[in-house]
Amino acid sequence: MFDFSLQAVDGAARAGTFTTPHGAVKTPAFMPVGTRATVKGVSREQLAELSPQVVLANTYHLYLAPGADVVEKLGGLHGFAAVDFPMLTDSGGFQVFSLGASGGGESKGYKNKESLVKITEDGVEFRSHLDGSKHFFSPESAMETQAKLGADIVMAFDECAPGDSDKRYARRAMERTHRWAERSLARHNELQIERVAAGKHPQAMFPIVQGVVYDDLRAESAKFMAALDVPGVAVGGLSVGESKEDMYRVMDVVAPLLPVQKPRYVMGIGRPEDLVEAVARGFDLFDCVLPTRLGRHGSVFTSAGTLQLARAEFRASDGRIPVVPELETKVSRTYSLGYLRHLVTTDEMLGSTLLSLHNLEFLIKLCEGARKAVLEGRHAAYLAAFWRARGGRP
Repeated sequence: MFDFSLQAVDGAARAGTFTTPHGAVKTPAFMPVGTRATVKGVSREQLAELSPQVVLANTYHLYLAPGADVVEKLGGLHGFAAVDFPMLTDSGGFQVFSLGASGGGESKGYKNKESLVKITEDGVEFRSHLDGSKHFFSPESAMETQAKLGADIVMAFDECAPGDSDKRYARRAMERTHRWAERSLARHNELQIERVAAGKHPQAMFPIVQGVVYDDLRAESAKFMAALDVPGVAVGGLSVGESKEDMYRVMDVVAPLLPVQKPRYVMGIGRPEDLVEAVARGFDLFDCVLPTRLGRHGSVFTSAGTLQLARAEFRASDGRIPVVPELETKVSRTYSLGYLRHLVTTDEMLGSTLLSLHNLEFLIKLCEGARKAVLEGRHAAYLAAFWRARGGRP
C-alpha cells in the first residue's frame, strides 16, 4: 500500500509518488496544516480547489477537543472533516513540550505553580493549555490516539528538545526519541493488525530524526531511523529558532543518510526559501502553520519576498500581489492590492481567508514547479530563477 517510487532525480532534488489509502501523493509537496481538523479560515471546498497532496491534523489538539473517541465515532478524520484526500497526524510531541509547558497560564483563569511538563522514560505528563488539566502521553498512547483519528500517515512519539539545548541534553533527548520510536513502532504494528481485522484502512508510521543542531547527533539519529522497518522518515526540531545556516547544514548532514526509496519529510518548515532549499537537498514533504498565520496577520508571499499589505502605499493600488506567472494564484489574479489592504485594515474576515488561500496556493505551486523542473532535468535553473527573483541569495 505505502509504496514510494522515484520518477526522477536531478542533482539531489527528487520527484516521486507515495501511495496511500486515500490517493497518491506527488512529491515534493507542501502539506497544509489543519490543526483541529480544519485549515484555519478555509472551507473544505476552498481547500479542495488547491488540490493539496496531504493535509495535516494535530493529535494534541484533537485529543483535548473533541477527543479521539468522538473523531473515531464520526468516521475518523476523513469522515469527521468530510474530506477524501490523504491526511497525516503528528504525534502531539511538539505541542506537549510547547503548549503543554504553558499550561494555559494565568490568563486562562487558573493558577499552576507545578512543573508543567514532566518527562520520564514512560512518557510525558503535561497540562492542557485549555483548562490546566493533567494528561499523559506515552509512545503507546500516542499511537493509539492516532489510530482512532485514522489518518493515512502517523508520526512516532518523540522528544523535541529546545533549539538551544546543550549537547548533553540533546543526546539524552535523541536517545529517548530512539527508544520511543521503537516502542511507537511496536504498538503501531499491533494496531494495524486490529485495523485490518476491523476493515479499516492501514496507516504508515514515520519516525522522527532529532539531535538539535549537532551534526554528529543528527547523523546518528538519521542512521538509527533509517534502519527501522517503516515506509518513510521525518526530520524534526528544525525551524524552531535556529539560524538558516544551521537548518540547511543539518539537512545536508541528514539527507544522504536516509533511504533513497522512502519519502523524506521535514517537519514545520513553510517559508518559500526553506522549501526550495530543502527540495534541493533531497527532501520530499513539508508542512507549516505559517501560510495561514501570516495570512491572518495581513502578510502574503510574493516572488520577491513577504509583503505586508497594511502599508499605506497600497491604499489605492490597482496592482496585484507580485508573483511570477507560474506562481500566480486565484487570489493574486483576481483582487487588487487596494482591496486586499482594505480587508486587512478593516479586520474583515474575508481578508484572512483570501490571504491564507493565496499563501497556501503559492507554496503548493512552488513545490509543483520544483517537481516539474526535476522531471524535466532543469532543477538547478528553477532554483536559480527563484533566488534571482529575490535579488539573489542572502
